[in-house]
Amino acid sequence: MKRIFNYAVAFVVAAFLTACGVEQYEVVVIGGGVSGTTAGIRSARLGAKTLIVEQSPWLGGMLTAAGVSATDGNYRLRGGMWGELRDSLEAHYGGAQALKTGWVSNLLFEPSVGARIFRAMAEKEEQLTVAFESEVTLIERTEEGWHLSIRTPQGKRRITAKVLIDGTELGDVAAELGVKYDIGMESRHLTGEDIAPEEANGIIQDLTMVMILKDYGKDMTIERPAEYDSTLFACACDNAICHTPKEANRLWSKQMMMSYGRLPNGKIMINWPIEGNDYYVNMIEMSPAEREEAVAKAKQHTRCFLYFIQHELGLNTLYLADDEFPTEDLMPLMPYHRESRRTVGEVRFQLNHVTAPYDYTLYRTAIGVGDYPVDQHHTRYTGWEALPNLYFHSIPSYGVPMGVLLPKEVDGLIVAEKSISVSNLVNGSTRLQPVVLQIGEAAGIVAALAVKQGIQPREVAVRDVQREVLAGGGYLLPFLDLPATDRHFGALQRIGVTGIIEGVGMTVGWENQSWFKANEPISMAELSCGLNRFDEQFAVYTDSRPTTLADLERWFGEINDAMWHAWGLEDYNTNRALNRKECAVVIDALLRPFYKYPVTLQGEFIR
Repeated sequence: MKRIFNYAVAFVVAAFLTACGVEQYEVVVIGGGVSGTTAGIRSARLGAKTLIVEQSPWLGGMLTAAGVSATDGNYRLRGGMWGELRDSLEAHYGGAQALKTGWVSNLLFEPSVGARIFRAMAEKEEQLTVAFESEVTLIERTEEGWHLSIRTPQGKRRITAKVLIDGTELGDVAAELGVKYDIGMESRHLTGEDIAPEEANGIIQDLTMVMILKDYGKDMTIERPAEYDSTLFACACDNAICHTPKEANRLWSKQMMMSYGRLPNGKIMINWPIEGNDYYVNMIEMSPAEREEAVAKAKQHTRCFLYFIQHELGLNTLYLADDEFPTEDLMPLMPYHRESRRTVGEVRFQLNHVTAPYDYTLYRTAIGVGDYPVDQHHTRYTGWEALPNLYFHSIPSYGVPMGVLLPKEVDGLIVAEKSISVSNLVNGSTRLQPVVLQIGEAAGIVAALAVKQGIQPREVAVRDVQREVLAGGGYLLPFLDLPATDRHFGALQRIGVTGIIEGVGMTVGWENQSWFKANEPISMAELSCGLNRFDEQFAVYTDSRPTTLADLERWFGEINDAMWHAWGLEDYNTNRALNRKECAVVIDALLRPFYKYPVTLQGEFIR
């Protein structure tokens, strides 16, 4: 009777709001950047009526509107919506090789193409609406969720939502709603990260106003900017006026600089960190007017770099592409922000969780993966020499814990993009495009499940979110053994996040990797310890011999030939040594540990 009454009240309220011109949504995403776009699409796919509110006419944020159309990392971790984006780009350009046009990335594309792809993905979802060139002007908490006022080109709109997702570039929604947050670097004494600075500071990473250039075949040299100072760019590359480079080990040729971000169709992305168009300004806490002024200065800095390229380097036929951005000045619609407010969430993901994942339990809650080093840009900050040298600091690949999306104390809110709850150092890796894209996908899943179940986002079961990530072909842990399309991919991922069989992280050259070691044997001692960690009813053995099928039968009962082949396994033999993949498949099928014990946001089993 109570449920019937609640439904009746909800129906009456909905009818009243509709009569008053109030639009009702279940999930509203504020900010259509990388994570905001994927959050909105994924939420809608799970049946939640969803709205994305985006200030610009484009979706995709840093990948499109900011012009950073060269992705970093996760090349071998192709899954979920990250895989969908890559499929679409390869279809557009004619294959994966067509995207390897510059040396900074294995996946480069024109920003306008990325924007069209994201828009097409959004338009396919019946439950998703996008309000372009729109801005949220008011957010109020109600008993049912949220009430918002939105300024759009068509006029003011009033919206209700049950769950909000902050997909803004600088965490503005979370800050407005009272979520606690940090800005800048923490002290090593607070985080225990030995490469963090001795004392905390408010220094953030340089931002960049990117350029997309093309060759016009004639002199396109711009008028010398009034603020132009050639010494700011003198050592951007090896040239006649470079005498004292900031980074002598990275003084590359002009040709290397210009081929760094070469895009398909001959265009050139200029996002050059070496005495180039990186620019230091901390606009996080600025007013809108102050931010506008800061962006104008960053643009002018980039125009000065353009003049340097044309005048000092002699590349005077290059100029801003006139067929990329829908802006009068041909610049991107927004700067590339590398750092934001970092909210205080249910979990704070720190460097030690990445480097020694099995010393903690957060890996059990992973909802996406990253494999990029800690990379921070600081050389445009005055005094950068005194900061930790965090140029490609190697770490193992990792799983991102679900709890970083969930702010403490504020109900009905999920935080995405670069404002998740991580340390400053970890942000140096989680800020990269493929990771942010997956963060958005997970945020959309959490939001839709919260609405569907009538609970707060922080109450959504970790395993429910992970199940949906896997259902969408996504990764939980970054095991390179099997692609997401492999039949046994899910089993390895599910067993991986139970911790029964642990993976191994390593750095190979520039690449950060993790392996399940699927084809290697596993000793009775290692496997029994893993099972005992999961459930103490399993005895621990010290036997170092490899595990056999007969051993698994002693634990789980008879396993016959028909079962073995039904699981997609070969060479049924009770006495031979099994590999780790075979053990994972059997344990996943018979013990079903992924489903047996839920886990908390901290990764502790709920028994």
